[in-house]
Amino acid sequence: MVLKNKGLNINHKKVLRIMREESWLCSKFKTRSRKYSSYKGQIGKVTDNVVNRQFKASKPNELWLTDVTEFRIKGQEKKLYLSPILDLYNSEIISYTLSNHPTINLTNAMLDKALRKTENTSELIIHSDQGFHYQHGTWTKKLEKMNIRQSMSRKGNCLDNSPMENFFGILKQEMFYGEYFKNYNHLISEIEKYIKWCNEDRIKTKLNGMSPVMYRLHSA
Repeated sequence: MVLKNKGLNINHKKVLRIMREESWLCSKFKTRSRKYSSYKGQIGKVTDNVVNRQFKASKPNELWLTDVTEFRIKGQEKKLYLSPILDLYNSEIISYTLSNHPTINLTNAMLDKALRKTENTSELIIHSDQGFHYQHGTWTKKLEKMNIRQSMSRKGNCLDNSPMENFFGILKQEMFYGEYFKNYNHLISEIEKYIKWCNEDRIKTKLNGMSPVMYRLHSA
């Protein structure tokens, strides 16, 4: 599809043959089971699963998904946490924050960044798991003030937020697993570059071979 977008109409079988001949086939993907969990029991407001696995959006700012994932560099005590918001309409990362601590500030700052970029939130639903960040009053009150409807996955059910989990899985497979990072500043730089590339350049079949940003602009 990248070649077709460049005006080169080449059969996918030919592309596969050349990739095999040049040893360009991906052999990196392996199953990883370790997952960060921010669930600490019911410590605040838990809402219904409004989305109920109906992962569809007909326009931007209709359904946002969010979660927190953890990175650890081997041999270092610290960890790194990524908190993004994904717009289901085109799988674009609207905003994100990075921190060595999974605090309320991590998720609230991410939400503030997203809201500053969004003019109309009147029909917006934001869906998350039952992590303590999303039960906290600073989160729920902000959503209420902006008339944003809140939705939460059922406890311990990752499939209820599968597009967000899928993004984390692809990100880690493509730029984290098996790679060497000098320190966390190096890792932060690579994550930032990856998300920019994912939004602006990485094409998706479901977006007719366009990147998330290209698709949004084309559909405007």
